[in-house]
Amino acid sequence: MNNTAFVVLSSALLLGACSNKKPTPASENDLDAARNFIQAALAGDHKKAGQFMLTDSTNQNYLEVTARAFEHLDPATKEKYRGASIRIHQPVTYLNDSTTIVIFSNSYKNDLDTLRVCRHDGHWLVDLKYLFESNSSPSNETP
Repeated sequence: MNNTAFVVLSSALLLGACSNKKPTPASENDLDAARNFIQAALAGDHKKAGQFMLTDSTNQNYLEVTARAFEHLDPATKEKYRGASIRIHQPVTYLNDSTTIVIFSNSYKNDLDTLRVCRHDGHWLVDLKYLFESNSSPSNETP
């Protein structure tokens, strides 16, 4: 996983742990789920980002790992991520009617990365495993 993805996801874990906010509405579609997840991550709201993520032990572990990394960032860098905008790059790859691969970056670090978004029990959710596993493979081909 590249540095940007690691930091984006780690920012999702630091803030929001002590919040009494109302429940986050479900994403309307695959791109909405990706945007919601990435925006929460950039804002450092890990609790909210987790609501847009497929919940399993592997995804939870990846989210926790990034939280620890985020804690070591300096405040100025954290603020730059919070102020960054999301860029969804084309082409968006539709593997089937319930799985989409989204290529994204942010305006602070323009590094391309990918998310898999899956429809699970009628909800569009990010499968974080794809980001980590696709970046650790020897091939860096775009899906």
